[in-house]
This record gives sequence, C-alpha cells and structure tokens, in this order.
Amino acid sequence: AMPQDLKYNGEETIVIIGDNTTIRECVTINKGTTDKHKTQVGDNCLIMAYVHLGHDCIIGDNCILGNASQFAGHVIVNDYVIFGGSCAIQQFTKIGVHAYIGGGSLVRKDVPPFTKAAREPLSYSGINSVGLRRRGYTSEKINEIQEVYRYLFLKGLNNSKAIDLIELELRPSKERDEILNFVRGSDRGVMKGYMN
Repeated sequence: AMPQDLKYNGEETIVIIGDNTTIRECVTINKGTTDKHKTQVGDNCLIMAYVHLGHDCIIGDNCILGNASQFAGHVIVNDYVIFGGSCAIQQFTKIGVHAYIGGGSLVRKDVPPFTKAAREPLSYSGINSVGLRRRGYTSEKINEIQEVYRYLFLKGLNNSKAIDLIELELRPSKERDEILNFVRGSDRGVMKGYMN
C-alpha cells in the first residue's frame, strides 16, 4: 500500500518480504518513503491477521507480530522478537533482539535486547528466558544477561551510572555488549524498569 505520510510524493519505493514469511488476513504493509526507500520484513516471520506495518519499518528474521498489532512508520524490530496481540508501536521505536512484548502494550520507548516488556506505561518485566532457552541459550548465559539488567533496571541507577558499573564489574560478553550498545544508541530512551 502507499505510505501514509503527507511528505510522500510518489517516489519509487518498495516493500521487501523475506523467504518463508507468512502474512495472514487483512494485513496492510505500506511501502517506504524517501527515508529508507523501503519497508522490509525478514525471513521466517509470522504476521498475524489485521497487523499494520507503516512506511519504512524494518522487521528482522524469525519475528512474530500478533493479531491487530499496529506499527507506525520507521519502527525497527531486530531478529527473534515476539509481539502479543493488539500492540501499538510508536514511530521510530527500536526493539532489541529476542525481546518479547506482552499483548495490548503501548510501546513508546525502545525495548532493549533479551527483555520482556508489558504494563502501562511499558516497563521491564524480566528477561525473555523462555525465548532464549528455545534459541539454545544456556542457564549460565541467561543468568549473565539477567545480571546486566539488574544493574540497568533494579538497582535504581540512571543509565549512565548503570553502564559505568556494568563495564567495571561484569565481564565482557557478546550479549552484555549488545545490551550496552543498544541502550547507548537509543534516541527515544529505553523503557523503564519496574523500580524506576
């Protein structure tokens, strides 16, 4: 479908749908604008009925977009993310790899990797341990990820102080660094912890 963007003036833009992606009934996918020139959905995704993907959205591989979830323009969703039904995702929001968003959530802030997010306002609900186990993460690795989020969301620290302490006190790992890079790179700010 044409982008729902008043700046769109008929430019040549596209929609890219990856291999083995299932698109169910009454889904709308708007093509890109001059921002990215495309809207893209990765491989092996399930887009359930009545989902709307706005212009310039980028959806990674192996994602599940629950029934009637609405994605405004320019949303970026990394790989292995699951959205429950009837989520509303505000424009320019970023969702980290392996995140889980509970049904009915209003997503106005970025959601870091490996987390579960729910409630209103959207906040940290733990890490997505079920999804991580399904992807082959060990209990030890899941505990390491959990420890990073204890600093970010449970100790009452601001993000800058939490990042400093994580780098000082927790050993480097691919997952630790992915979380820190995501939080540092957030333009909108990340969701709140349930204690902040």
